[in-house]
Amino acid sequence: MKNSKKFAALVLSAAMMVAMAGCGSDSNTSDAASSGSSAVSETSTGKVAGVDDLPGAKIGVQLGTTGDIYASDYEEEGSTVERYNKAADAVMALKQGMIDCVIIDSQPASVYVEQNDDLKILEEPFADEEYAICVAKDNSELKDKLNSALAELKEDGTFDSIISNYIGENAGNSPYESPADTDRSNGTLKMATNAQFPPYEYYEGEGIVGIDADVAQAICDRLGYELQIEDMEFDSIITAVTTGQVDFGMAGMTVTEDRLQSVDFTDSYATATQVIIVKK
Repeated sequence: MKNSKKFAALVLSAAMMVAMAGCGSDSNTSDAASSGSSAVSETSTGKVAGVDDLPGAKIGVQLGTTGDIYASDYEEEGSTVERYNKAADAVMALKQGMIDCVIIDSQPASVYVEQNDDLKILEEPFADEEYAICVAKDNSELKDKLNSALAELKEDGTFDSIISNYIGENAGNSPYESPADTDRSNGTLKMATNAQFPPYEYYEGEGIVGIDADVAQAICDRLGYELQIEDMEFDSIITAVTTGQVDFGMAGMTVTEDRLQSVDFTDSYATATQVIIVKK
């Protein structure tokens, strides 16, 4: 939130505003239908000023995300959880007064708040989490390779350089480039993602860029593979991995006990925080 003039906000603004504009509609019912949420017949009148106000509130989340998992607990306390296919849809619903708040990861939250001066992030963090790469449970060989490449990237500074290219004072100054002599003779690795999660993955023109995209590319460079990124709904990623449609999933995905029943995860590569966005 403090880096309003930084590269990440600048390169994302057009893409994010286009995405959010596409969420608009002439009626609340069509908004909900296009986003995958149930229709909301009345505008929200509640006020969320902290975590203690979530019981009974109308909460917006992106379907299948960690925010969705956490928000589900509040349904037993009288909350209504509106689930959207895109985080931008949830943010638009908040702006229109259809919901009281949005639970989302801190970095995307910062991007949305930068572009909407009528929104803010509550100071009280909602939950901490760790991101990792998911692989099929029977693919321990790939998991070991990914862990080895991640360790190398962290040790030689490549990982930190990728992060700093999207977040912080030096954003935009250290774009990742594959070595010219990279050997890709091992074939292709397919990665599933949801390119609606800046700065980890988002569209720039027709290409998918972001922290996860660059880290995945660096991993494939180390392992001798071509990288192919498949964009899909977030809640389809684990199914794509378990059915062999893709080799791994990387989308700011949090390690949870529920997900561990279906897939394995690599070592974590980032720590993040779930936050709450509300109208000012």
